[in-house]
Amino acid sequence: MTLIGKPGCHLCDDARLVVRRVAEDTGAGWAERSILDDADLFTRYAEQIPVVLVDGEPHDVFRVDESRLRGALAGRRRWFRDRRR
Repeated sequence: MTLIGKPGCHLCDDARLVVRRVAEDTGAGWAERSILDDADLFTRYAEQIPVVLVDGEPHDVFRVDESRLRGALAGRRRWFRDRRR
C-alpha cells in the first residue's frame, strides 16, 4: 500500500492512522509519499489527497474506508495464493 498526501493535511493524518492499523493487523507493507516531494504525484493527485494505492492502483481518495481496505488486501492475498497452485 502507498499513502499519498502532504504534511499538514488533516485528512492525510486520518488516513495514515487507518493505513497503519490495517498494515499492522494484516502484515501488509506500506509507504508514505508526499505530493510536495514529487512533481508527478503533485500533478496527478494534488486535488485528491489523501490517496491510498493498492498494488499501484488508486483504492480510496479523501477518506479511507478501513473495511474496504481490509477486503482489498484479503482479496489480494487470495489471488497470490491461488496463483501458486
